[in-house]
Amino acid sequence: MNILITGGSGLVGQALVAQLTKSGHAVRILTRKNTANPAEFQWDLAKNYIDGKAFENLDAIIHLAGANISQRWSESYKKELFSSRVASAKLLKEYCVKHDVQLKAFISASGINYYGTFTSDRILPESSGIIQPGFLTRLCEEWEAAANSFSEISNRVVCLRTAMVLSEDGGAYPLLKKVADFNLSSAIGSGTQWMNWIHAEDLAAMYVFAIENNAVSGAYNAVADEIPTNQVFMKKLASVNGKIFLPVNIPTFVMKSVFGKMSSVILEGTRAGNEKIKSLGFDFKYAKIEDAFQALNK
Repeated sequence: MNILITGGSGLVGQALVAQLTKSGHAVRILTRKNTANPAEFQWDLAKNYIDGKAFENLDAIIHLAGANISQRWSESYKKELFSSRVASAKLLKEYCVKHDVQLKAFISASGINYYGTFTSDRILPESSGIIQPGFLTRLCEEWEAAANSFSEISNRVVCLRTAMVLSEDGGAYPLLKKVADFNLSSAIGSGTQWMNWIHAEDLAAMYVFAIENNAVSGAYNAVADEIPTNQVFMKKLASVNGKIFLPVNIPTFVMKSVFGKMSSVILEGTRAGNEKIKSLGFDFKYAKIEDAFQALNK
């Protein structure tokens, strides 16, 4: 298939491009830079512009673009979080309509905080809906609404509600490992909040699975099998690295003073279930957190 990817140069995007290319797909990437690479096409969200050549004989779009959620949320940055996800999806649809594109699939990233940012022992399936409204739920809801609007021009629409992505090349893991390397690994806040996660390799594989399987449609939780508490997560990280786990938790007020409202993502967490995607035949290579840590440390 001819597949157009936004966010193709990002953490997940690079792994996905490699897997799609290996599977025989022709990959096109939207980039903000002016490029002579025939597989790259320029777009400019501020100018509502996309190179129309990107839509020629197009079969599918994978929408990964989005500003990093893991930094302090000023009012201006909140707007960027929305525009980079929602406005960009709307622009993609506008160009698809303009170029009379009928897609086989539109697949979008979403967030596991779709359900709300809170701590509970309940395991949430995709049918749970929004339980505790907040900034992130509104962001995810509008993100998915923009994706679902593609049902008018696409045979299938898929939203992958993604947990924290673990990769040695970026994201949270290198920082967490650095903390462990300094023997400063400890639980954060109460330590009882659940840590949803997925290995970058598994997430890329899930996108490929979604592209290649017509049975995949709707929303899916992109999370591994084992969801540990924050305390267990940090203790296993220290253990795998042969480092000390400190028995004293990092106080909640410290996290709030450093990260502001964004700290809720770290301080709260419930478990999301992955049975829906597994029931269709998807297998996780890294189902257990210790296996993921060991692979990342090789």
